Parts: sequence; C-alpha cells; structure tokens
Amino acid sequence: MSKNKKVTFMTAATLATTVFLSGCGLLGGEEKKKIDPPQDASYLEESETEVLEESQGTDIKTEEQKEEGVETTVPTELYLIDKNGYVVSQTMNLPKKEGIAAQALQYLVQNGPVTEMLPNGFRAVLPADTQMTVNIKDGTATVDFSKEFANYKKEDELKILQAVTWTLTQFDSIETVKLQLNGKELNSMPVNGTPISEGLSRADGINIDTESAVDITNTKALTVYYLGGEEDSYYYVPVTKRVDNEASDDISSIINELAAGPEYGSGLHSEFQANVKLLENPKIDDGKVTLDFNESIYGSFKEKIVSEHALNTLVLSLTEQKGIESVAVTVNGKAELVTEKGEKLSEPVTRPEKVNTGSF
Repeated sequence: MSKNKKVTFMTAATLATTVFLSGCGLLGGEEKKKIDPPQDASYLEESETEVLEESQGTDIKTEEQKEEGVETTVPTELYLIDKNGYVVSQTMNLPKKEGIAAQALQYLVQNGPVTEMLPNGFRAVLPADTQMTVNIKDGTATVDFSKEFANYKKEDELKILQAVTWTLTQFDSIETVKLQLNGKELNSMPVNGTPISEGLSRADGINIDTESAVDITNTKALTVYYLGGEEDSYYYVPVTKRVDNEASDDISSIINELAAGPEYGSGLHSEFQANVKLLENPKIDDGKVTLDFNESIYGSFKEKIVSEHALNTLVLSLTEQKGIESVAVTVNGKAELVTEKGEKLSEPVTRPEKVNTGSF
C-alpha cells in the first residue's frame, strides 16, 4: 500500500477531473492549485532531510523570521478518534518548530496542547501526561514512550497503534514505526497484548472491517474512504476492508467496495450508487489510472452531475495504492463530467496534500 504522501501535479489529460479537497471542497479550472491553507499558515516540505534535521534539533526558522519574532505554522495531519470510534485524520496548523514528528505525537495526548483545537466529537488517543522521544533512521521512526503510555483502556489499543503509525508515516522520511516503553523495545502492547514485534506501517490497515470476510485467510487488505460526520460537516474516514484474493484487480475491488458502501450501522456512508460499474478494465499509465464508468456514477443523471464526495472518496481510495498518483474519469468513453457547481471537469484527479482540513 502506498501512502503517496507527495502530491504529483499532472500537466496533461483531458479525460478527467481535478479534485483538490479543502475540507469537503472540490475545485476545478484549467490551472491546478494546492489547497489554500489559512492565511496565517505556511507549508513545510516534509523531505527526509528536513525531518531528520528537525529530529536532531535543527532550527528551521529563517534569520528574518527570528528577527521579526514571527512564529509560522505547518499543516499537520493528526489521527484522532471520532464519536463513532474511528481513527480519522484532522489537519491542524501546528507551530513550525524543530522535531515536527515528535510534536505531532504530542498533539495526540489527552489533556495536551490539542485540547483547545479538537473538533466537535473528537478526542485525543494517547493517555494524559504521556511523554515521548522520536528517533528517525533509515525510514524507521523509533518512539520511546514514558510509563504513562500504558494507562489506556484495552479497547483503545488498536486505535493507538493506528493513530501513531498513520500520524508519523505522513512524513516522507518515515515508512515504518517501532515502539519502546521507558527505553525497552515493545514486542507487544502493554494492556491487551497486541503483537508489534515487526515495524508498524500503513499496510497494517486502519479502522479494520472484517465483517464481510467469510474466510479471512483467503483475503487481502484494501483501504477505502467513506464519509463520516453529518451534512455540512462531513469528513473522510479510511476503512481497511478484506477482499477476496481471487478478485480481478485491486482498483476494481476498491470501486466495488465504494459501491457496496460501509457496514450497516457503522455511522459511515458512501455517495456511490450501488449499481456503479466499470465498462472497461482500468488503464494505468505513468501513475495515472483511467476509469470508464456507466452512467450510475452520476449523482444527478438529468444534469450529468457527479457528487464531489463520490469523486473525493474515489481519489483518496485509489491513491492509497502503490504507483497511482492521479485518476481520470470518463462516462461511456466520454469526458462529460460536471461538478455540482456546474463546472466542467477537464483534468486528472490528484490527491490533496492534506485531508480533512477543517474548512467544512
């Protein structure tokens, strides 16, 4: 499974759509744009060099910023727990300072600095007063937690593993995560004994759903995105499903899962129609996958409008796959898609730099 943490901006393709998620927004137009952050925020490029320098205490502020006393911020995805118990990213502007990886984990601590920033219905995942250090080497982040780390309820154990792993692996220098407690390596979690001897990665999944798997030994994991929250305050929730090993291809399997929707009573939903189908096999070329759908992809058939949420969950789900950076969409072989704002979609769909930015 690929994290696709860097956004690739495609310059050609007239078959498809451009989707950038600013919260739930969908932006079109001829020129691609990055997500507009709040006006007091500036982006930090999460290259391996920068994250490593920060972990070693390098000050990343410019001399001019130091002289002016300006404290800039960097949008960072924090994986928190929503009211339904799902681990979900919320992008927040954190102070731009040394040790960005360790700082992100500090914002996962209950009663910590994230407290005044939590969206309604969300809570932090790490026990109160937990302290940690992060050492990054050769793509692995080793996190050493203080004794307070063990003060969690057993039902939160997997959520903690997922939140820590997905928060850290948003940075390009981190592929896997190892945990320590008071300097000693953890081979299993301290409360419910979940094994963690190998490095943790996004391939381990998040919000794992095995309800539809009859024989889990004959399945593979795929992560798809559904909608959580309520109207006017939706956010995107990753769910790792188990699909048959004999399925024709992962891309088609993802679309089938989006069309099938989440489990009943999950608190999640999908804006894909149940009878959405691909008319041809997916075509992958230089990081772009082209999909030709039947007309059920339209949220409004009369006006041939495609739901922005359907498009957003599609691009988020597909760009979790290794080698896929953008998505081109046609209907019956033609590029006739129109947004809910009445804008024609004429460029590839690309993953946003950050998900669930809070501007809903």
